[in-house]
Parts: sequence; structure tokens; C-alpha cells
Amino acid sequence: MRYLEVAEALREEIQTGRRRPGGLIDSEATLAGRYGVSRDTVRRALEHLRQDGLVASRQGFGWYVAADPVRQALGRLTTIEATLAEAGMQPSRRVLEFGPGVAPPELKGERVVRVRRLNLADDEPFGLVTVWVPSRLAQGITAEQAEARTFYELLGDRGVVLGRAQQTITATLANAEDAQLLAVPSGSPLLVCRRATHDADNQVVLVSEHRYPAHRTEFCVDVARADPATALAPPGVRLVHSGGSHD
Repeated sequence: MRYLEVAEALREEIQTGRRRPGGLIDSEATLAGRYGVSRDTVRRALEHLRQDGLVASRQGFGWYVAADPVRQALGRLTTIEATLAEAGMQPSRRVLEFGPGVAPPELKGERVVRVRRLNLADDEPFGLVTVWVPSRLAQGITAEQAEARTFYELLGDRGVVLGRAQQTITATLANAEDAQLLAVPSGSPLLVCRRATHDADNQVVLVSEHRYPAHRTEFCVDVARADPATALAPPGVRLVHSGGSHD
């Protein structure tokens, strides 16, 4: 049966590491052309591998090699790098842009340095991160340092004591540039996490925006107890309407 032959070929690529966990698989049309079979045969092969837990699919992404999503806990101040390391992956960064930028609303009135980085997990694209830091705190930081270390570490070197952070999570669709950098289809869903980090004196010292492919990341929060009065609404939910927002 041809679908089993296709399934075994893909299985070998997955098991030998040629296709990494979380990585996208070629489209059904592409696979059909490669193996000289119909798309129905390819779909059958992929469903066969799904039953074995080797592949999965999600609306907007197509098929990808099955992997547990990286779970980032809300309620504690941490970095992507620490989260990836906890998940058993090797984190790394690549600086895409480094220089003066326009201050975001959280740092209004400040001169800022804007850094755009691609975060990788086991050398595979994982997150697209933009960071804004006041120029007075970024003095002396080089692009090489921003690639080698986290900004929490770099600020700590300058005597900054971190305090609280406010984080907002929304969703968007990958534009052409996002898609190319994150190796996902254009228009696929992304989770967007925006964080304003304060120091011990409650002054904003870092603003960051993180974009993650939705099939690779989950945000989770521990709820200490259920309040009967609000049990139907997840904690932290804010309804956004045109013209304003309501908690």
C-alpha cells in the first residue's frame, strides 16, 4: 500500500532527526509530487503517523512533527532562555537589528535603544523578540553582548534590581516577514506577549514584545482557588471593545 511507504519514509526522517520536533512538514501537494502519489495517499500516510504520535496538525499551520509545546508559567519573572532550558532545549539568539529607536508608550519621553532578535531552540526559530531599553541603561551594551546574554543579565550588570512586570498576551497573524523568520506559513497564528519590566523603584526599565508560533507555545497560570463569584472567567481576562476596554 503506497500510503505506508510514504509514512515509513517520513517516519525515518523524523526518527533520524532530519525533521525536528515542532518543525513544519512540507505541504500535502509538495509531498504528493515528491513521492508520485495523490494527496489522498499523503493524507492517509500523515494520519497513520498521527495515530503513532509522530505528527500533528493545526488550523493555519498544516502538518508538523509532534512535540510538547513549551509552557511558560505566568506569575513569575523569567526569560525565554530559562523556559527553553527547563524544557531541555538549547537556547540561542541572533540579533537582527540594533540601534536607536522610537520609545514605546511605556517609556514615553525616554531615549531608547531598540533591539530585534530571533530566539532559537536547538537552532530552530522559536520566537521573534523586540526589546526597548532606556539609552541611559543601555550605554556600553553592544550587539554582540545582546546576542550572547539576556537583557535581564545585562541590566543586572549595571546594578538594576528588577521588580515587578506587567504582561499582556494577545494573538495576531504572521505577516510575510514574521513567517520567513519563524519558518511558518504567512497568515498563521502567533501568540504575542508584551511585557513592561519595572525596577525595585517601580520605574519601567525594559519593554519587550515576543512573537511565538501558536503551535509551539502555551502560557499557563496557577489559580490558588476558585472564587464562585468569578469562576466562569479565566483570571486576568479583559474584554476589549472598539472605543475602550472593560475589566
